[in-house]
Order: sequence, then C-alpha cells, then structure tokens
Amino acid sequence: MTAQNSATDRTAIAVDPGPAVRDQPSGGVLLAGLGVVAFSLTFPSTVWGLDSFGPWSLVALRSLLAALIAGCALLVGRVALPERRHWAGLAVVAGGVVVGFPLLTTLALQTSTSSHAAVVVGLLPLTTALFSALRTGSRPPRAFWAAALAGAAVVIVFTVQQSGGTLSGGDLYLFGALLVCAAGYTEGGRLARVMPGWQVIGWALILTLPLAVAGAAVALPFEPVHLTARGVVGLVWVAAGSTFLGLYVWYRGMAQIGVPRASQLQLAQPLLTLVWSFLALGEEVSAAAPVAAVAVLVCIAVTQRAGRAGARRTGGAEVRRTGSAGGRRADSAKAARETAPAAPRDGEGIRS
Repeated sequence: MTAQNSATDRTAIAVDPGPAVRDQPSGGVLLAGLGVVAFSLTFPSTVWGLDSFGPWSLVALRSLLAALIAGCALLVGRVALPERRHWAGLAVVAGGVVVGFPLLTTLALQTSTSSHAAVVVGLLPLTTALFSALRTGSRPPRAFWAAALAGAAVVIVFTVQQSGGTLSGGDLYLFGALLVCAAGYTEGGRLARVMPGWQVIGWALILTLPLAVAGAAVALPFEPVHLTARGVVGLVWVAAGSTFLGLYVWYRGMAQIGVPRASQLQLAQPLLTLVWSFLALGEEVSAAAPVAAVAVLVCIAVTQRAGRAGARRTGGAEVRRTGSAGGRRADSAKAARETAPAAPRDGEGIRS
C-alpha cells in the first residue's frame, strides 16, 4: 500500500456585508412611525384619565392593566424566561417607560396643558440619540446631528410659543421624564435586537406588576374615583395603546432601523399631540403649526437619509477590515504550504 498525496480545491468564500450594510427595511420606519402615533395620543388620553382617577391611581392602574395584557400574551405564546444577562436591561426599560415616564408626566399634567407637556417630546429624540451613542457606541454622521438639533429647536420654539412662552411648575417633572424615558428607549431598542419587541415590553411590564398592584391598593382608597366615559377610555388607551401596543411596534421598529434613526421620527410627535389636543380637549393650536410641521418633516427626512448613509459606511468599513483579515490569513496559509516538507510522490514513502 502506498500513501498518496491528496489535494482539495480551495474555493473563494463570499463575505456577506451583513445587515449594517444592506439598506434597512422600510417596514422598520413604518413600525416606529406607528409607535409615534400611539405615543402622540398619550398626553390627551392621560388628561381624559384624570377626569376619573387621581394621578397615582391612574399610573398604577395603567401599569396593572398593561401588565395583565402582557402576561396573557406571554402565556399564550409559551415564552420562556429571558436569560439572566437581560434582566438588568429589562429593569431599565421598566423603570424608564413603564413607571418613570408615566408617573412624572401624569404629575406634570395636573398643572400643565397637554400642548405644553409636548416640549418634553420635542427634546426626547435628541436625548435618546445621545443616550444611544453613549450606551451602544453608535456614531451617526454630522449631518444626522445637525438635522436632529435643528428639528429639536423647531419643536421647542414652537411648543413654548404655543404655551405662551412661560414655564409651569410641572417642568421639573417633565425634564425628569425626558431623561428616564430616553434611557428606557435606548435599552429597549438594544434588547429588541436579541428578542422580539413585544417580549421586551412584556417582561418589563411583568417586572412592575407587584409594584402596580401595591400602588393601586394604596392609592385607590385615598384618591376619589369618578367614573366617566372619557376617563375610562383614557385609562384603556394609555394601558393598551401607549404602554403595550405602542411600545411593541416602537421597539420592533428600533431593532430594524437603529435607535438614533427611530428616535428622530419622534420629532413629529409634539405636532401630532397638538392636533389631538385640539380635537379631543379643545386646546388652541397656533397658526404656525403647518410651518413647523413642514420644517420638522424636512429634518426627519435628513436624519433618515444620513442614518442610512452612515450605516452603509460603517458596514463597508467592517467588510474591508474583514476582507483584509481574510487576505492576511490566506497569505499565512500560503507561506505555511511553501515551507512545509514536500509530500511523497507516487512510488515513494511507506510500502506494505
């Protein structure tokens, strides 16, 4: 028997540039946009809810009902518990968007109008993008930040002018809500890349269920309840619409197009809130609203385009680095083959 040399043809391996290089699906923009529409109804619905419930009762019942909806969805889907490493992030989501933002904005809306409270949302997109850059290391291009700052400035000027140029006593609550919500959005968008968006908000709501039950038990006996149709509708919407369904599509959209790009869609939220406040609450809307709306839409378009361009550049650089590393490995393998001892030819070597 003669040991013969065998060779295997080497074939080139195509490197997939990955999702960072491919154009992000337009469905992500649509999902995040639906979330913005749902969120824009939150302030008017909260004002409706305050017709029937006190602020602490409303927040507790809102979280309780949303947690029950989420629990039923998780049970029907037979969803396994998240990995231990994800619970800290879920706690940030729960503290920011399930407890912190609803509580602080509800307290603010006792003294502020719905249109005035929209100033928080005017700063939220920029704050969320900043949190995302710090937390995830994302680096949108300069055009993105310029458009984001311009959009935030338009919204702030418009909403402050709409409210008469004065700041109310509830502004401290609003600025606190801004910070905790941005942290919750950023962490939720990160988690939505490793689990479905509805599970992110679902488990965050489950975390707050004991607190919601205790809060409702304590607050309801001390705050008068006067059930009205508007109050019940407001409670149902902030629980099912804003807290569960809205955050579901929002986190799913963020996972597809990234936290910075999705956050800038919220520049349209204050203007939508002003529309709902006019229709549902009879609050006056400035004649400058159409001008502000067009300016905000232009800023949104620029941030979306800059975000896509930045993602393609980042992904392309990654592919070049991967290709260079692959070339170095191929060169090393070639050198090893050239320096290795020659394999025995037919007729040489070990015979039996």
